[in-house]
Amino acid sequence: MKEVIAAVDFSECSVNAAEHALSIASRANVDLKLVYVLTKNQNQKTIFKYHDVVDEATQLFEELKQRFQPNLPNNSILHKIREGKVYKEVVAEANESQALMIVTGTHGSSGFEELWIGSNAYRIICSANCPVITLREGVKPERDLRRIVLPIDETLSTRQKVPHAAFIASLFNAEIHVLALFQSNMKELQDKVINYAKQACRLLEKDQLNFVMTSTKCKNPTDATIEYATKVDANLIVIMTDQTTSFKNLFLGPYAEQMIHRSPIPVMSIKPKDLISVMSR
Repeated sequence: MKEVIAAVDFSECSVNAAEHALSIASRANVDLKLVYVLTKNQNQKTIFKYHDVVDEATQLFEELKQRFQPNLPNNSILHKIREGKVYKEVVAEANESQALMIVTGTHGSSGFEELWIGSNAYRIICSANCPVITLREGVKPERDLRRIVLPIDETLSTRQKVPHAAFIASLFNAEIHVLALFQSNMKELQDKVINYAKQACRLLEKDQLNFVMTSTKCKNPTDATIEYATKVDANLIVIMTDQTTSFKNLFLGPYAEQMIHRSPIPVMSIKPKDLISVMSR
């Protein structure tokens, strides 16, 4: 059975993300798995009464599971402690369990390790084969998704996120806002984006989902998307990661990184299918 995975370092930010993951798992009728990674250079100072990090993490997991279980009565809440590099182990767990998605905070701080989540969120997004939802520190959205913003641009991969947006909209009976964005004054490019947006709308209509479509010319797609999402009171933005690769690292493209870093609204990131990831150990 597929699972929703929440990366947890026991900071307030990561627990908030886990609560968001719980809401999605409940709607999808799947298990929730909480994952903590013990790193090689783990600071052995703990924040409560246990001297052993694994013992303390286990105790904290049990407390979270007792708190969360009433909201997931038909499925299980599991936990897993892995050891290694954080982003690699979270992604490995997602691959092994064929996870539906990963949910993580973009900043975190706990007695376990400073900024455990913050320093790894981008790498999780870049490495994961499944969608990754990120929540900035301090962002506590309504768990019941009502409006989802789906920005569409001129890239070939932009339409790959439509099925993912449609799936999560179907879970919550949410309305999808298809936002056609173009930076160019060239009519040919503007028409291309509009056609892509109309194709997305036809797919949503086929799935009998509620949607609206609008278009705008903008200087910065990130600014335009956040401004629109805030205006319509959306509680999820779905983007492609527009990644670039090198032999040593895998980076998010500028607009994806801006969106994840700046959005006051949770962001679901989808990696293009034709992107070949090259990660160094």
